[in-house]
Amino acid sequence: MAEPYDLLVIGGGPGGYVAALRAAQLKLRTVLVEREHLGGICLNWGCIPTKSLLHTADTLRRIRHASDLGLAVAEPAIDFARVMQRSREVAQRLNKGVTHLLRKAGVTVIDGAAGFAPDRSVQVMQPDGKTQRLQARHLIVATGAHPRALPQLPFDGDRVWSYRDALAARSLPASLLVIGAGAIGMEFASFYATLGTKVTLVEALPRVLPASDADVSAFVAKAIARGGITVRTGVRVQSAEVRKDRVLVELANGESLQAERVLVAVGLAGNTEGLGLEHTRVRVKGGLIQADAQGATSDPTVHAIGDVTGGPMLAHRASHQGLACVERIASGAKDGPAHAPLIPSCVYSHPQSAGVGLNEDEAKSRGRPIRVGRFPLDASGKAIAIGEASGFVKTIFDEASGELLGAHIVGPDAPELIHGFTLAATLETTEAELMETVFAHPTLSESLHESVLAAFGRPLHI
Repeated sequence: MAEPYDLLVIGGGPGGYVAALRAAQLKLRTVLVEREHLGGICLNWGCIPTKSLLHTADTLRRIRHASDLGLAVAEPAIDFARVMQRSREVAQRLNKGVTHLLRKAGVTVIDGAAGFAPDRSVQVMQPDGKTQRLQARHLIVATGAHPRALPQLPFDGDRVWSYRDALAARSLPASLLVIGAGAIGMEFASFYATLGTKVTLVEALPRVLPASDADVSAFVAKAIARGGITVRTGVRVQSAEVRKDRVLVELANGESLQAERVLVAVGLAGNTEGLGLEHTRVRVKGGLIQADAQGATSDPTVHAIGDVTGGPMLAHRASHQGLACVERIASGAKDGPAHAPLIPSCVYSHPQSAGVGLNEDEAKSRGRPIRVGRFPLDASGKAIAIGEASGFVKTIFDEASGELLGAHIVGPDAPELIHGFTLAATLETTEAELMETVFAHPTLSESLHESVLAAFGRPLHI
């Protein structure tokens, strides 16, 4: 067997390939094994192609409202095949970019499915059926996650979709039942509804976007209902029947629904099966590898990052964790930073939303007095000027210390705006520095400033 690598990365998604690139920068001899597509689910079948679809939907929505701006525009024709083709082209372009970056960095890339052997080496089953055995001083498992199915509605790629099927549809369905109102379900519901599909959204928990701040969830629920999406919350699927031309679903409250297609978006499960983790000292619980914020597991030479370690299952969290993991490996340090980084969460449906830190209920549960500021976008000059004056910014502070505990935005470009608060909280900025910061006018970002002012009784424009 050849000399061991310094680092072997299993999985080439946003956690794995970023970890491999950083390892190469740190002069570690690195090999990356990927069983399908470099860039992982996010780049090929998740974050990136869905944003292409949602950009199409946003553009269509703006064209339909062009008359509000004094522009006479005919109703556009939708070339659904071209819409889907463009999303694939975007993903393929970025896949090629990742391939180039890894090659330029000197990372060895091997196509195949990897798993631990009893002697703790890694065996790779290559596409041609041949097996290759690798050894490394350190290993990072970055195998990601896959969509959870419902026992009543197993994926079939035809009538019952996973998110991957929804990204590869050949025709626009007349009706779509989306089960699960988290980020994935909300984004696909928004896309298909805008293109003309009759969409019904079912969520088992009491509200849509259940992980978001309650005010954000309530605002988004009302907005999508006005947009024509039928919403059912606090109810589970009781039974289902897949027929040749439609799917019939019975809810636990006795309501019967039917649709041409059903998208099941009830969460993700870690990709741990078939990895041979029983040949390591890694602990697995509930299908997830137990690891800290820097990827350390109970096995000192086997590390894990990203979705396979649990939530939040977000690409940027995986990338950050990958960097922290490699830095710790390269330095030989046994312990990482005392605190996990703040991870912003974003939803790109219409309306868009984003948040970082604690929501209001979580902040109240700490038992300390808080200050909450809200600023509506219908008081923002820039939002009114661009015809996007629907939404708000909400900030939550510790009353005694002025610590920014959380921030939440719903409205245009919310995912782009949230990073101002993420940076502020990471730098432990207090309300004093935020209120003294000069925000350019006229911008949407002024609403961040106004929300802080409102939290401390100093609002200027409300």
